[in-house]
Amino acid sequence: MSALAGAEPLVALRARAAEMTAALEALVLAESPSGDEAALAGCAHVVGRLAHELLGVEPVADGPADARWLRLDLGAAPRVLLLGHYDTVWPVGTLATMPFALRDGHASGPGGFDMKAGIVQGLFALSLLPRPCDVTLLLTADEEVGSVRSRASIERLAAQAEAVLVLEPSAAGALKTARKGVATYQLEIAGRAAHAGLEPERGANAAVALGHLAVTAATLADDLPGATLTPTLAAAGSAINVVAARASLTLDARTTTLAQQAELARRIDALAAAPAVPGTHVTVRVENERPPLEAAASAALFARAERIAAGLGLEPLRGVAVGGGSDGNLTAAVGTPTLDGLGAVGGGAHAADEHVAIARMAERAALVAALVADLLERRTDEEQGR
Repeated sequence: MSALAGAEPLVALRARAAEMTAALEALVLAESPSGDEAALAGCAHVVGRLAHELLGVEPVADGPADARWLRLDLGAAPRVLLLGHYDTVWPVGTLATMPFALRDGHASGPGGFDMKAGIVQGLFALSLLPRPCDVTLLLTADEEVGSVRSRASIERLAAQAEAVLVLEPSAAGALKTARKGVATYQLEIAGRAAHAGLEPERGANAAVALGHLAVTAATLADDLPGATLTPTLAAAGSAINVVAARASLTLDARTTTLAQQAELARRIDALAAAPAVPGTHVTVRVENERPPLEAAASAALFARAERIAAGLGLEPLRGVAVGGGSDGNLTAAVGTPTLDGLGAVGGGAHAADEHVAIARMAERAALVAALVADLLERRTDEEQGR
């Protein structure tokens, strides 16, 4: 297979800009909040229709109905995995106050930037590739809520692939060459109740223990460059005249390396093991843990993308490290080279001003198409001993 030549993919996709915009509108109009079984099914149907129109095949659905993932195989093995999600943070009905609209070269609407434009770009990119080709497109429906159910499938497919290209939106046009690791720590504090007026000394105040934990936790990452540990939610007590017997504290952890993530986990466990208030006990539960996508995991792919972008006549690519996590964190952690942020150019993720730069959709789709073709050509050349 030969790589897509020169600016040909960009020219071809710019001629289809109206089609790409129409496909984006169809997906945005199919509202798809995480966990809404009916809405997700409706959006999956639209994805399937677009895939059939553009590629002649439809994705296979798997997983539970409220978190179903869609897998589209264009060859025998997923040498290159394109990864994205079709769930959004916006509840059904958001279109009434935030309708799909085209204005000043931008498309707005719930979920367009994060990340339905990326899905459109991925499908149009694949439409340029000769088939069969060893590419798999995986679109999940629970990324916005931690990818708990789809994680095993993501990791399994990534382990089989030689490269993962993540169709998440860009960061002001820049590709995401590193992402912080993410973990949510739930600390449950058990104390002992007592009458707050008659004999408070008989109690073990979980609320006071919570306060000590929160203040100390906020400093635990101070000597870890780039890492943060932020108390976010807290609750304590049962009545205004009772020493608090129970409390809870939520910590948001962000780390730049696997070593940092492990060290911060150790420090949190050590803090919980020695509560400041005698008679209290702290248990720790970790949720939504994603390892960091370290820069080394994307370096070779980014360099390849830079070269390909120049060949397409695009402006030089930029790469940035970001604090938010994606499923690219999971694929990098299994050891597969991963490049993130190849989706939409625009802004306003999870915000009322969410928008997509329409003219840039063809550019990014062409970049993905040429990058996939280049990766597949390299493997074919190696197999033939060239």
